[in-house]
Amino acid sequence: MRFFLVSLLLVLLSGCEKAVDFKLDAVAPALVVEATIDVGQSPRVVLSKSLNYFSKITPELLAESFVHNAVIKISNGTSTHILKEYKIQLTGNYSLYFYSTDSSNLATAFVGELGRSYAMTLQHEAKEYKATTSIPVQNKRIDSIWWKARPGDTSEVSVLLKVTDPKGFGNYVRYFTKKNREPFLPGFTSVYDDLVIEGTTYELEVEPGVDRNGTLKGERDFMRGDTVVLQISGIDKPTYDFWRTMEYTYASVGNPFSSPIKVISNISNGALGYFGGYASQYKTIIIPK
Repeated sequence: MRFFLVSLLLVLLSGCEKAVDFKLDAVAPALVVEATIDVGQSPRVVLSKSLNYFSKITPELLAESFVHNAVIKISNGTSTHILKEYKIQLTGNYSLYFYSTDSSNLATAFVGELGRSYAMTLQHEAKEYKATTSIPVQNKRIDSIWWKARPGDTSEVSVLLKVTDPKGFGNYVRYFTKKNREPFLPGFTSVYDDLVIEGTTYELEVEPGVDRNGTLKGERDFMRGDTVVLQISGIDKPTYDFWRTMEYTYASVGNPFSSPIKVISNISNGALGYFGGYASQYKTIIIPK
C-alpha cells in the first residue's frame, strides 16, 4: 500500500512539471574602465565595452570592444594632464589600445607619488565619468623572502615571505608574482587587509599568480630553476573593495549555492571597473635547480 501511494505521488508531481523559458532583456553595453597609477609610473587607462553574458568570446569580439577617442584628464592636485591613446600591434593582425601620458605634451605630465591623491575625469559619447584614488604611504615592509623544498617532491618548492605590518588598521595590499619571462600575474586571491595581522611581523607562503584566461592548471607551483619576482602593492580601500568583490565573483562563477554579490566600482555614472593607485615594492629570489 505504501509503495502504491509513493508511486501515485510521484506521478502527480511529475504531471505538475512545467518548462520555464527565461527571456532576458537586451542590455546596452556599459563602459568598462581599468585605470591605474603606480609609484614612479605614468597613469594608464584601458577602456572597453561590456559584452553580452552569452557572447562567444573571440579575438575579433575583444578587439571590437575597445573604446576609442575618449577624453581622459587626470589631476594630481597641481597639474592636469590629458592622456593620449596608444596602439600595440599583436600577432595575428590584432591590436591592444590604452591611454597614457601624451609624449608630445610633457609640460603637464606627472608620475605616481607616495601619499598623493589623484582625480580622473573621462568623457565619451556625451557622458562624463569621474573617479578618485590615492597611492598610500608604503608602510608594510617585506623583511625577507626564501624558498624550501616540498616534502617528497624534488621539483616543486614553496616560496615564503616575512612581512611586518605597521600599527594602525587600514593597510591594504595586492600582490603579483612573475616567473622567469612570464608577465606579472595577480594571486588567485590577490588582495588582503590587516584586520588579523595588524601591527605584527608574520610569515606566509606565497601562492603563484594565475592567468585567468588560461586553464589555471599547473600554474600555481614554483619549480626548481625558477626566478621569481614578487610585487606587493599598497592600495587604498576602494581599490581593495573592487578586487575583493571581483575575485569573489570569479570564485563563485558556476556555483549554484553561492550568494550573489555586486562588484564595487569607484567610477561614477554607471561605469564598470576601477581607478586604483599602487605603492609597489619588489623582491626577487632565484631558486637553484
